[in-house]
Amino acid sequence: MNPIKTMLAVAAVLLAAGAQGQALQSCYKSKWGPDDQRGAMNNVTAAHTLAAIKLVKRGKAIRMAIETNSKTPAYPPRFFSLTVVTPGQEYGRTIGETKTSYNDDIITGWVGIGTQLDGLGHLGIDGVYYNCLKGSEIVATAGLKKLGIEQVPAVATRGVILDMVGLTGKDPGPEGTAFNRKEIEAALKRQNIAPIGQGDVVIFYTGWTRLIGQDDKRYGSVEPGLGVDGATWLASLGVAMVGADTWALEVLPSEDPKKAFHVHQILLAMNGVYILENVVAEEAVKDGVYEGLFTLGASRVTGAVQAIINPVFLY
Repeated sequence: MNPIKTMLAVAAVLLAAGAQGQALQSCYKSKWGPDDQRGAMNNVTAAHTLAAIKLVKRGKAIRMAIETNSKTPAYPPRFFSLTVVTPGQEYGRTIGETKTSYNDDIITGWVGIGTQLDGLGHLGIDGVYYNCLKGSEIVATAGLKKLGIEQVPAVATRGVILDMVGLTGKDPGPEGTAFNRKEIEAALKRQNIAPIGQGDVVIFYTGWTRLIGQDDKRYGSVEPGLGVDGATWLASLGVAMVGADTWALEVLPSEDPKKAFHVHQILLAMNGVYILENVVAEEAVKDGVYEGLFTLGASRVTGAVQAIINPVFLY
């Protein structure tokens, strides 16, 4: 046998094995089994919901969404357009003896705009998504076959707001400012609230959304946000969702410019933790309230990747 050919064959086998091993690194199985599509929302139990209800002291409910319209800054090439129509009522026509009039509306645009929920099928690692689901097997033009937004259960759990403006003394927080375990623990200590725990929803307040309409270019290109160490630590605590009043949650420019949206990968693909973007918490911060009942019912659009949302925070 030709020794050179033998060496080449062995090298090919080793390279193939190495490539296979590297591919496996992009696959993270769910601790809840091969059929799991709920991700970290499995950490929210009835006990968590009942405990969160007890945090409501004032009976105040606030909306946590920004308005969504054609001027809302969005990650390119996303856009949003609303058209109001009056079907069959041209020239002042009405319906029936009661002269009924009505309006309908048509949305043309992308779902990943405004205050939004990133589902587990939104972002993966080399074409592989949460629970080792391959994009080639679950993604279709008509909608995701698995990990669609319709799988997100009703959310009612403890919400924790981290006032990073108060911590840093900068309003809004400067772009490129990373929030990692050190900063998160410092915010918790400053705010004098209980540690973050399993099933919680964590929201970072940075003041960033106030740039909307004032400096849209800056707003939509950079931001303060969650760092890799912070994302890994929060996921290890068993949080259900992480959000911020920024368009992408994670710090930009990123800590490592070679790793694009790595925090998204850590939360979504590796740990099944949902991401909330453009979630505003300024009113609660002004009231000096940092924990309460966080509620959310995502629209059940079958196979959708994301959802435009309006979470409600009660305290």
